[in-house]
Amino acid sequence: MSNYEDNEPTNAEDWEAEDDAELLAEDEEQSPPTVQLQLTLSGRQEPMRIDKYLMNRIEGATRNKIQQAIEKGWVLVNGKEVKSNHKIKPFEEIIVYDHRKTIPTDIIPEPMDLNIGYEDEALLVINKAPGIVVHPGSGNYSGTLVNGIAWYLNPEEDKSRVIDLPRVGLVHRIDKDTSGLLLIAKTEQAMAHLAKQFKDHTVHRRYIALVWGNMEEDEGMIEAHIGRNLRFRKKMDAFPDGDHGKPAITHFKVLERFHYVSLLEFRLETGRTHQIRVHSRLIGHPLFNDSTYGGDRIVKGTVHAKYKQFVENNFKILPRQALHAKELGFVHPISGEEMKFDSNIPQDMSEVIERWRRYVSGTNTPLD
Repeated sequence: MSNYEDNEPTNAEDWEAEDDAELLAEDEEQSPPTVQLQLTLSGRQEPMRIDKYLMNRIEGATRNKIQQAIEKGWVLVNGKEVKSNHKIKPFEEIIVYDHRKTIPTDIIPEPMDLNIGYEDEALLVINKAPGIVVHPGSGNYSGTLVNGIAWYLNPEEDKSRVIDLPRVGLVHRIDKDTSGLLLIAKTEQAMAHLAKQFKDHTVHRRYIALVWGNMEEDEGMIEAHIGRNLRFRKKMDAFPDGDHGKPAITHFKVLERFHYVSLLEFRLETGRTHQIRVHSRLIGHPLFNDSTYGGDRIVKGTVHAKYKQFVENNFKILPRQALHAKELGFVHPISGEEMKFDSNIPQDMSEVIERWRRYVSGTNTPLD
């Protein structure tokens, strides 16, 4: 299987948290803390240290920060303060307090039509449709893929039970408007094994994308640090000099050229937020209809009305960035078997690709 897109390993080392999404602050001057996280563990919860559990549960949180919060009495188990080495047990109630902005993290199971390509006792491979947010976050507390997975994994007799399905199950992520393959770990052992593969860059990830412009090179590598934009914190940016962000390497290969746009294969060596989208913009070839990084306007071509109408029609057919996580390959965490999966390019993207193919070959009119 191939995986295309700005997938991010779930381990904190490879993720940069939003400034306002960090659980614990460095500042000792605090307003009265509010409830940041409250949950009751499932009956299937395996014993583990609470600091390790919370570190996996909360994006951007390090074990040191978790331990500081525990020492301050900000973490309660069944209403009592605990030490960092406390072993959590089934049905325990955990409350975490925070003086910063509260971000709900309880996972409410919701029925969802999941396109499951493969499943066993250790993992799921899901083919995510475009338009679906992967996990709850600011402004998206329901209707996410994780909500649907929680419903799917709950027993039939109690589908609506809030279960312990934190972000630990997400081995990597893909954007809301990116389609394609997503790997979900069902056990802690599987999560640890798969996360290490992502960290070691041994996972095969192949994306298909339509980018603006006629790529001159048949193949190549893009290497530039990626970090948060220094002015607009919800966007990412490339820092070729390496003065900000984290190292990022993307490999590309041209599959087909349509003069005004090119069909590319991308392979990720690292997994930074929006990596393909940011690196593509850096080299002057933003993804087709990527509204965040400048691909939602005519970047290459004439200003004639017919051509403009043709492009706008394509934008309507594909109202998102033209990016699909097509292949995904990894070693099974239990059997050690080489696993490889492939997924079809969705209808919206394949239709636009075919329209460009016909357009440059002269077999249709610009308004077709």
